[in-house]
Amino acid sequence: MSSAVEDFGPSLSRVDTKKDSEFLESTEPPALESQEVEEVDSEESAVAARPPLDYSSAGALCRSLWRRFESIWTKRFVLSLLAGQLVSLCITCTNVTTTELVGRNWVLPTLQTWFLYFSIFSVYTPYTIYQYGFKGWLKMIFRDGWRYIILAACDVEGNFLAVKAYGYTTLLSCELLDAWAIPSCLIFSWLWMRPKYKWSQLLGVVVCVGGLGMLVASDELTDKDWSALDRAKGDVFMIVGATLYGFTNATEEFFVRKSPLYEVVGQLGMWGMIINGIQAAGLEHKAMREATWDGKNIGILVAYTASMFILYTVAPMLYRMASSAYYNLSILSSDFYGLLFGLFLFHYRPYWLYFPAFAVVIIGLVIYFWSAPPESQGKVEPRAPEYVQRKHDTINIVVGQV
Repeated sequence: MSSAVEDFGPSLSRVDTKKDSEFLESTEPPALESQEVEEVDSEESAVAARPPLDYSSAGALCRSLWRRFESIWTKRFVLSLLAGQLVSLCITCTNVTTTELVGRNWVLPTLQTWFLYFSIFSVYTPYTIYQYGFKGWLKMIFRDGWRYIILAACDVEGNFLAVKAYGYTTLLSCELLDAWAIPSCLIFSWLWMRPKYKWSQLLGVVVCVGGLGMLVASDELTDKDWSALDRAKGDVFMIVGATLYGFTNATEEFFVRKSPLYEVVGQLGMWGMIINGIQAAGLEHKAMREATWDGKNIGILVAYTASMFILYTVAPMLYRMASSAYYNLSILSSDFYGLLFGLFLFHYRPYWLYFPAFAVVIIGLVIYFWSAPPESQGKVEPRAPEYVQRKHDTINIVVGQV
């Protein structure tokens, strides 16, 4: 009560009448506020809860395990699982189209990625300008552009270093070291958002990586590896590239949970286009003139760009529905889809380990949310910047998945 009295100044430093006392009590809302906080906490705990396991008997345990399994398959989890496999399939498509371009002596990896950034810039930046107005968009660039420059630079260089690594080290090293993006993403996610990882999530990571190990073993047993030109250099490139991947994924998740998707993806496209364009002009200007720009190469390039556009559009949605770590686990199945493409396009002979490896990855993705649902991974509260007035939105709140 004393704090409430002090807030009203010296004239109310002492309660002289019953009326004054009732007035001061009416201005003091802590009990109501604490009740509201408790309600919010109870709602959050309810969201994060799974049906408990009953260890009283074998039958009760089996029934409770089944209830727990059924509780996993919510609409949000199913969409997260499907979105993860969609981006995994997109990665496979980019690998196949890149292989086709290399086979036709069209080797411009930096320029190839520039078309991706240009496409997402062309779609999402005009929509951002429509929502914020041109002045609001400029304000956003001047105030928050530095964040997106860092994000785009890490994304560009992560892609560049990963591609360069394949030219120096072995396939086995690339596949194993690329998995470093998973713990890297977990670390950066914890630094930015402080998620509370459950034991089942760590177990899910281990199971998914076990599936990756089976895929790597398949490639090794079928003699798909090649000799290393400079293994140490290639390994360093891949480790740095995977670290940048993890940083980029976690940072983009942090951004899209607080900002509209079109702002984040549009800015990533704009700054990525600029940074990647400068790099391509410096490294590949001669190869650009010598490359064959026939209809088939352009068609393959369009297919590559379309696959990457879908990936860069769906990935931030997956970050919201689940998490960036779940995205990194989901794309471990891309080698299996690559096998399916190889069966029809390149007449690969499948090795039996590929099929159980895919099943192990999917099981790991289910285990990841065994103890806690996707909703528990973090709040999704996207808002336009306070200094920007969105069109058709007087309270500046972004509603829904935008």
